[in-house]
Parts: sequence; C-alpha cells; structure tokens
Amino acid sequence: MEVSVLTDSPLLFFETLSQDQLSNPHLQDHLINFLFEELGQYRDPHNEIKACLDYILDPQKGGHVFMASDAKKNILGAVLLAKTHMGPFVSPYLLVYIATKSSMRGQGIGRMLMAKVKEFVKAPIALHVEHDNPAKKLYEREGFTNKYTEMRWYP
Repeated sequence: MEVSVLTDSPLLFFETLSQDQLSNPHLQDHLINFLFEELGQYRDPHNEIKACLDYILDPQKGGHVFMASDAKKNILGAVLLAKTHMGPFVSPYLLVYIATKSSMRGQGIGRMLMAKVKEFVKAPIALHVEHDNPAKKLYEREGFTNKYTEMRWYP
C-alpha cells in the first residue's frame, strides 16, 4: 500500500489499495456503492462493478485500485484499473472506472488520481468513454487520444 498526501491539499490522501485491504467485504461494498452513485448516468450495475473488482482481486488476472480520501477516510475519488494480459498489441491496462465525489468535482481530484495512476503503472493505459461524458475532457488533458473508434456486435 502506498499512501501519500497530495501536495494540492493537506487534507487529501491517495492510496494504492493492497490485496489485503481489498479483501475486506465492507471496503468492497463501500467502493462499489461509491462508484455506482458517483458515476451517475454513466454507471454500470452493482454486479458489473463487483465483477471488475473480482477480476482485479484474481491473482491470475489482476489490476489496481486507487483511492483519494479525506482525513476522515471518506472516499473522494476512486479508480479501478484492470490488467489486460494482451500486450504488446493492446495496452497492458484498461481504466475501467474512475469517479470523483460529485460535490468535489472541478477541484483537481480526478487529475491527481490520473497522475498517480500513470506514475504507478508507467505503462500504456486504455479506456472507453462515451462521447458526451464530461470526463472525456479530463482524459484529453491527461494525454489520452482516440486512435480508434470502438465498435461492438452483440448476438
């Protein structure tokens, strides 16, 4: 677990959560509920967020969970990053979820989380974002580009 105080605010803490921390069902529920609530119209159902967390916890698959919190351990932001195991032809990481507390948006928490994620993994990261999602501007400022258009077929 890496814990650091972000320089922009003495009351904001960043953690890379360990497998031991993530095995706590209470913390899992708290993260899942936080992401569900704060992703708003771009949310996935609880069971899909849980499936992502289970994927990250699986030693054969893996990934990382990053969290920004205040001094009282209230979650202010979270990132779920999954390993793809598809390199070198696909980015080694997929940013599956990122959210900041709605009342704290526009204060740089998402930017700081993205900086910490990039610093920690030091590898290419892919993500999917809807064209009308305001978070798209954050991703563009953080250097993400859209090399491809994703298309899907469903049976």
